[in-house]
Amino acid sequence: MIFSDAIDVLQRRLRETLPGPDAHAHLAPIPRRQWPASFNPARIRNAAGLLLLFPVDDRPRVVLTERAHTLERHRGQISLPGGVVDPGETFERAALREANEEIGLATDAVRVLGALTPIDIPVSGFRLHPIVAMTHDRPALTPHDGEVARIVEVALDELLHPSTLAWTRRERDGVAIAVPTFRVNGVDIWGATAMVLAEFLALFGWAPISAKSARNE
Repeated sequence: MIFSDAIDVLQRRLRETLPGPDAHAHLAPIPRRQWPASFNPARIRNAAGLLLLFPVDDRPRVVLTERAHTLERHRGQISLPGGVVDPGETFERAALREANEEIGLATDAVRVLGALTPIDIPVSGFRLHPIVAMTHDRPALTPHDGEVARIVEVALDELLHPSTLAWTRRERDGVAIAVPTFRVNGVDIWGATAMVLAEFLALFGWAPISAKSARNE
């Protein structure tokens, strides 16, 4: 898919009803972690992440990060650049600010296209608000030493290819869980980031193996 076609699709689909939880479910671990019964929803913290597209040889790529291995939460995982929304800050502004802080993105060249469906992350108490944006050229990026181990660029064509999707087994609280994963560029993308990407890819007509069938394997 060429870059201009991808942007045209996104501009149209982001104005329509989003796939939302149905798309998220394709990449949700089985069983999916839920909020504890005693959890007070008022304690949920809002976070914003930037899903940035840019062209390389006129083909779209997505910017992701490998989180530093010294972080308390989600260390070493692949994620969107992003973080906590400050008081009075919009989700869009927070996503851009965090991308500037984490990967040195010059936000004056960024055009925001819209927002995807928020995802709750019970393990860390966040509600993630993904913001989709683009730049017309490949941006100069530098990982922040304290938060980002490295920057990962992934071609949209690779994410859309069926061979990229794999199922892995992980352990949570001593119990084995099935985890759908995007395996690309030598990294595994799973959890909330994979669920965000599942909705994003669904805007392009992507439809993977269902979680239900995987559960029955």
